Amino acid sequence: MRTAIIIGAGISGLTAAVYLQRSGIQTLVLEKAAGPGGVSTSWKRKGYTFEGGIHWLIGAKKEIPLHQVWLETGALQENNPVHFKDPIYTLVDEKGTMPMFRDLHGLEITGFRDRLALWRLRFHLACFKHFHQPIGDLRGLKVRYPKSFSVWEYVKMLSAVLVTPFLMAQSARAYAGWFKNPRIRALLAAVVEPDINALSFIYTLGTFNVGDSGYPKGGSLHMAQNMASTFLNCGGIIRYQTPAEKIFLEGKQWSVRTKNEVLTADVVIVSADARSAIDTLFEEPLQDGWAKKMRSGLRTTQCMFLGVGVRADLSSWPRSMQIVLPRQLKAAGRTYKTIVVNNYVTEEGYAPEGCSVITCLLHGPTYAYWKSAKEDGSYAAKKNKVMADFIEAISEMIPEIKNAVAVTDMATPLTYERYCSTFEGSYMTDWPPFRRLYHAPVRYREGLYFTGQRTAYSGGLPPAAQSGRTTAQTVCKDLGEEFVGA
Repeated sequence: MRTAIIIGAGISGLTAAVYLQRSGIQTLVLEKAAGPGGVSTSWKRKGYTFEGGIHWLIGAKKEIPLHQVWLETGALQENNPVHFKDPIYTLVDEKGTMPMFRDLHGLEITGFRDRLALWRLRFHLACFKHFHQPIGDLRGLKVRYPKSFSVWEYVKMLSAVLVTPFLMAQSARAYAGWFKNPRIRALLAAVVEPDINALSFIYTLGTFNVGDSGYPKGGSLHMAQNMASTFLNCGGIIRYQTPAEKIFLEGKQWSVRTKNEVLTADVVIVSADARSAIDTLFEEPLQDGWAKKMRSGLRTTQCMFLGVGVRADLSSWPRSMQIVLPRQLKAAGRTYKTIVVNNYVTEEGYAPEGCSVITCLLHGPTYAYWKSAKEDGSYAAKKNKVMADFIEAISEMIPEIKNAVAVTDMATPLTYERYCSTFEGSYMTDWPPFRRLYHAPVRYREGLYFTGQRTAYSGGLPPAAQSGRTTAQTVCKDLGEEFVGA
């Protein structure tokens, strides 16, 4: 039996692992953390669950082709049904609330310019109505359950292709700037980071618009655990708390060195962050052209995660809020006037009865700030200051939180770096307008492969899963094995 070693039990690694094991390739997954999921995870603190990964899952709708991948890998099962929230976001400011529903109902359109901007937005969403990630098979691959992608599907997606250059040439902020109403502009900023390209904005909003992008029960960790269980039930092996230290050639085979042993297999797949791996996982940093371009051209998306368990019922507040703060929040050398707050009061088991959990991601390149704080000994104090200022600011808009905080937890880019070995503590690749993304190759050399978000565009769970599937198919093709999807 052919063998494979996968470094990293994130979504892409688990996806590849399930498909390889099911295809008859004995697969071992090495994971440095104590559980699966990588960046896509959640955790408990004093009876409160903090969701650190999924905010919506593309492919949650059964009619979307990616949904089949989630079923085949075991990510979605009967134990984690999907909830499709609507409204998707609600603006909360000094004037009250303004919801944005999946069909864009609820926006306050007050003049000709806003009507024109709304027409343009609806037009672009219509262009993406039939757009989805193609889920097909590699040419020349032996497949037990083939998946075809018809010409008609390409034809239906042609409208999206035609408007893509226009959308990629501007930021999401510039696109939303067509609206005169500042409240609408602020609300649209909740969908994606305003500085990335408008293509990402339209694609993401479009998934909501067609009824996709739901939240599975139990969130990230439950989904990752489902995938890990599926892999183990197929006969695979996962070793947690076993980081890979080096990858090297031993004879004609690639080997992996851990703290206690050297492991050899027919195939080694790097599912860890490729940007970090090219500098740290090999005997010498990789100097191939793509690696050099990745070093010089990669821009990372970083964030600070803030979670608060509250001894109060927040069921009267929306599920996802774009809050305009009465005064700016300063954190890690950056200033925030608006913040997205997720309210998990409706999620079963996330908090004790009568209590709630809220989380917030403060985006921005703060890795250098926190690294400096770690070096000068002010790291803990600065984290406490950010959390205290956040609670004070949010309490002005949601007074139930004041004096009702039960537990807090905060992660900085250094936290992501420590637990997941991600480059600069990032969780995806930044994709601003006019920016080319530099990817790691799926097949690096004979027997050595890459998978994960650095091998695909931008980031998120869909490219992670698709990358894992593509890598598994490439391995099967190279080894002459039949790919078994389901």
